Amino acid sequence: MPYTDLADDPEDSEFTAQERASAAARSTWVSVGVNIVLTATQITVGIFAKSQGLIADGIHSLSDLVADFVVLFAGHHSKKDADEDHPYGHQRFETAASLVLGLLLLAVGVGMLWSAFRKLETPEAVEQVHVVALWVAGAALIAKELLFRYMLSVAKRVKSSMLVANAWHARSDAASSLVVAIGIIGNLAGYPILDPIAALIVGFMVTRMGWEFSWSAMHDLMDRAVDEQEVAAIRETLAQTPGVSGVHDIRTRKMGDMIVVDAHLEVDANISVEAGHDIAVVARQRVLQRHRVLNLMTHVDPWHRPDLDHAVPQRAD
Repeated sequence: MPYTDLADDPEDSEFTAQERASAAARSTWVSVGVNIVLTATQITVGIFAKSQGLIADGIHSLSDLVADFVVLFAGHHSKKDADEDHPYGHQRFETAASLVLGLLLLAVGVGMLWSAFRKLETPEAVEQVHVVALWVAGAALIAKELLFRYMLSVAKRVKSSMLVANAWHARSDAASSLVVAIGIIGNLAGYPILDPIAALIVGFMVTRMGWEFSWSAMHDLMDRAVDEQEVAAIRETLAQTPGVSGVHDIRTRKMGDMIVVDAHLEVDANISVEAGHDIAVVARQRVLQRHRVLNLMTHVDPWHRPDLDHAVPQRAD
């Protein structure tokens, strides 16, 4: 989504960046607290209540806890200023964190699938689950849904794709808790096989999410461009800059939650080089203030008015 609603004042942009960092850390620490409680409760009760589905959901919560610390680590390092070795800053720490998170979820999901398949190979060995597992699964469902709503509201306010991903991760956790609760209900109703089936479904959900996170992060690390809607918004800001007659050859690449942009600006061919440079500087400032752009590299092209004759005069003999 375009970031055209930011203020034009550079100080507002700086304040927004600081707000993003503090809000991201605060929401992630809330997630850490919730996941610590859920992990301990789900795994402990799952073992004593003999519910493989609840244990799988507890392992899922444990992976969320690790993911939260990955997000905190990335958020801390991505705020570092540019240096000689990283002239564009350290924003790609967030992308690297997303890749690590995806690989972690992929490994956890495969482990869940393997464990569930082993149980399904001997369905007669599946034991009846204690009813307390259902209460814990229900409480986990409510906690994860509330956590999702809180984190998504923060992510939208500070415009962080990494926090959006983490928020939807929490929503998927709520879905997995719902699946586990249904499996436990089926087990209690006399269908014991439904509990490991629930664990199998949760494992599939985690595996799929891990693959999607990893694949997306890998593309971002290979300089994937932003969507057309955001490119169009940047193009409009450039085109509306006084002195710019046209814009072409816009190229973008993601840098964590930020964007690096290259663009060609057409300016009047009859003005001085200095005047053309000043127009490009203003265009760059407008883009940096209005969009989540880390840097804009401009190339100034001469533009000739179509109503003028630009033919080279012939030399008289």
